[in-house]
Amino acid sequence: MTPAPLESFLAPLLTAARGADAVAVAAVRGGERLVARRGSAGPGTRFETGSLTKTYTALLLAELAARGEVRYDDPVDRYLPHRVPGPPVTLLHLATHTSGLPRLPPGLVARSARRDWFGNPYAAFSPGDLMAALPRTRLHHAPGTHVRYSNFGAGLLGHVLARAAGGEGGDYAGLLAERVLVPLGLTDTDCDPLRPQAVGHWHGRPRPPWLIPALPAAGALRTSGRDLLRLLTALLAPRTAGPPSLRAALRDVQRPRLALPRTGHRLCLIWNLRPRAGRPLFHHSGGTRGFTAFAGFLPGSGTAVAALANASPTPLAPFVQAAYGTLCALDASVAGDVADDGVGELPGGGRERGPLTGGPAHVQ
Repeated sequence: MTPAPLESFLAPLLTAARGADAVAVAAVRGGERLVARRGSAGPGTRFETGSLTKTYTALLLAELAARGEVRYDDPVDRYLPHRVPGPPVTLLHLATHTSGLPRLPPGLVARSARRDWFGNPYAAFSPGDLMAALPRTRLHHAPGTHVRYSNFGAGLLGHVLARAAGGEGGDYAGLLAERVLVPLGLTDTDCDPLRPQAVGHWHGRPRPPWLIPALPAAGALRTSGRDLLRLLTALLAPRTAGPPSLRAALRDVQRPRLALPRTGHRLCLIWNLRPRAGRPLFHHSGGTRGFTAFAGFLPGSGTAVAALANASPTPLAPFVQAAYGTLCALDASVAGDVADDGVGELPGGGRERGPLTGGPAHVQ
């Protein structure tokens, strides 16, 4: 039986983002590629991706590791002007949300509350503020013992990688472009809030561009539907993408690092992994005050889905849930009709998650 065309899978997703007037969704199925758009979204329209940025940071980490410039077990203190008090935190801890760092750096909430918490909460917190916060940071738990989602940790990872490559902490965006974005041909993708992009909406009101100067590696990236499709295509076929170090990195970010208790789920470098009929399904999502983003892929069936909308996430995240469901349906169209493993709450969208009882188990 001939599978249904990709358009039939993407059409419902185009209308799933409440309050959005620009939506771009894309899919891969084997040799098929499609980007569909609604409203004011054009082929190269850029959307803020929020926490989906972290998957690019993970790819940058893996690329530096492939070159031998860093090791996953390097302590972060090796690359920072101030140490984080407590037991050593490693790069792998940062990339698996097991560092014990709080979700936000000390002082960010107080500074943002005085400025623009409901509009641009990170804008007033500078890289200097981040470095000054390090000696005042207190870990919530011993590194490696619990999973606790941390924008602080992912943002700090960007500073560490920039310094490890010979630059300053603020060089993350340039390093990401040099090592990942340019080699993959992602011309619509960067951390620049001044380049043209869609206008975000929060509760129906237009929002200014998202600013996150101290933590760009955690949430500053902008991209288009066609660029996100290119990235997912590279993740599905690493051997065809970029120089050797980047090809190795594209494979390495898909390697499970932690097993989560009682769920069967795994954590890779930032990417969440859910088993689906015995095959790995990788996914992550993100949001800002004006945008929602999702990306997921299944190497076993050669399928992937990307979804971008210019409206902030709403309770129960219907756009993200719909994108995840679309990915499962696309996989089933190739691999046969398999039972959905359920969507439920999808980790990786920036939502705080409590520690896991018993702690994660390391996957060798």
